[in-house]
Amino acid sequence: MAQKVVTTYVDDLTGEESSEIATHSILIDGAGVELDLTDDNYEKLLEILNPYLHADGARRIRGAAKAKGKPRVSAGGKDESSAIRAWAKENNIEVNDRGRVPAVVREAYEKAH
Repeated sequence: MAQKVVTTYVDDLTGEESSEIATHSILIDGAGVELDLTDDNYEKLLEILNPYLHADGARRIRGAAKAKGKPRVSAGGKDESSAIRAWAKENNIEVNDRGRVPAVVREAYEKAH
C-alpha cells in the first residue's frame, strides 16, 4: 500500500499556511520558545526587538543557540539586512532582494566586518 504524507506549514502568529515558513528559537531569562514564522513576520519580530538588542548595555551571547543546532535571532533590522544584501552582491554571494537573509550570509557578513 502506498502512502502520501502532506506537511502543512503554518505561521504561529497569523495562522497563514505557506511553504516559506522557518522555525526561529528565542531565549529570554532562560525560557525558550520556537516560533514558525513567514519571512515577513520574522522581519517584523526583528524590528520590534531591534531597540532592545542594540541597547547600550546589551551584551551578545554567542554559541548557545548554535551549539544546539537551532537558528538564533539576530540583532538585525531592515537597515542591516540592506547592508548585508549589498555586501553579498558585491562579493558574488546569491541573496534574494526580499525576505529573510539566510543565516550563512549573515554569518559571513559578520565575519567580514
